[in-house]
Amino acid sequence: MNETKQKILDAALDLFSQKGFSAVSIRDICKVVDIKESSVYYHFKNKRDIFDELLLRFEAIAADLMGRLEEGLSTPPDTYEGDLFEKTCDCFFEKYLMDGYCNKMMRLLSIEHLHNEEMQKIYADWIFDRPLQFQAKVFSVLTAAGIVKTKDSDYLAVKFYGPIFLFMQRWLFHGALTEECRQTFRENAYRHVNYFFKEMEEI
Repeated sequence: MNETKQKILDAALDLFSQKGFSAVSIRDICKVVDIKESSVYYHFKNKRDIFDELLLRFEAIAADLMGRLEEGLSTPPDTYEGDLFEKTCDCFFEKYLMDGYCNKMMRLLSIEHLHNEEMQKIYADWIFDRPLQFQAKVFSVLTAAGIVKTKDSDYLAVKFYGPIFLFMQRWLFHGALTEECRQTFRENAYRHVNYFFKEMEEI
């Protein structure tokens, strides 16, 4: 990719994730990259064109990640060692929620979904719908393997994901994504995973 084009995308994503799409102008992006507005329009039709390219990359990363997680579910249930969910959580936490690029896109969507109906749908899809659908599928697989006894996989997905969403909002989507924030999220998220499955065993 052209170096200037990449710099425009990087600067736009940084600004969008901090201020939201609506509050950032082409001029703001040019100021960060230190180029003229004509240089932006050489690569992009308008600001929305920049966002669309950022979104395409985000969706490609997320879809690839979900595909790899789906492959993990193809293993015959009788070969599981009981740590399937921990492995999928590690992938979801580290390579999705705490990935620098994906995190910035989700911050952007978190800002814009409050007043933009189209971005509200994108936000709901990647923050709620797809994660919950996948987690419900994982619980169905764990139930089939005899690891989890409760059969309502949709309920378990919500019960599991609720605290994770809380931790995301508190440490991953608020303020700078520092290593301290990442580590605090890890500690709380994995403690929740352990308590959750201990509770499942008791049930």
